[in-house]
Amino acid sequence: MSKQVLKAELREQTGKGICRRLRAAGRVPAVVYGKGITPVSISLGQKELSEAIAGEGGRNHILTLECAGELNGANVIVADLLRDSLKNVPRHVDLHKINLADKVKVHVKLNLVGTPAGVKAGGFLDFAMHEVEVECLPVHIPPHINVDVTELLIGHSVHVAEIVAPIGTAILSDPKASVVSILGRKAAAEEEAAPAA
Repeated sequence: MSKQVLKAELREQTGKGICRRLRAAGRVPAVVYGKGITPVSISLGQKELSEAIAGEGGRNHILTLECAGELNGANVIVADLLRDSLKNVPRHVDLHKINLADKVKVHVKLNLVGTPAGVKAGGFLDFAMHEVEVECLPVHIPPHINVDVTELLIGHSVHVAEIVAPIGTAILSDPKASVVSILGRKAAAEEEAAPAA
C-alpha cells in the first residue's frame, strides 16, 4: 500500500466558526485518534489531502504526518471522510493513528475480472457487493481484490466465501453474502419491477 507524507498543523481552537474559517483558507479540519492517545485536532491542506487519497485504494493509503508535537512522524489512515455535497472536496476527516506492526480493519473495493458466460448468453450482471472488510497489517492493505466472474452462468452467484484473499489478508465480511450474480431476463425484469410495486 502507498505511503505518503502529509503536512499538518495543530489547532487549539475548535467549533463551527473555526472550521468555516479553515475551509475558507483552503484547509480541512481533522481529528487524529487511536489506541493510547487523546484525540488531537489538526488541519490539513485541502489540495494535499485530496491528492494523497486520490486513485485506487486512496482512503487506505498510509499517511505519515509532518507536524509539531508528538504526532510528528505518526502513521495514519483515513477512518471517516466527509465531503462537500456540491464541490466534492473534503470538509472534515477522521484519521486513525496506526502501528505498522499491528493489524487493522479496513474496507477494500472488489474488482470484477472477465466477462461472465451468463452475460454472453443473454443474462444480466447484478453486482451487489462492491467492497469487503478485511484485516491485515497496514503494509499489506490491497488497493483492490479481484473477483473472477468469467465462468459465472445464469442463475449462479459468487459469495464472499469464494473470494481469494491476497496473502496476509483475512476477509471479515459475511461469507454467505452474495457479491455478484447473473440474472436471467425474467429475474432481472422482476427485480426492476419490485421497487415500483
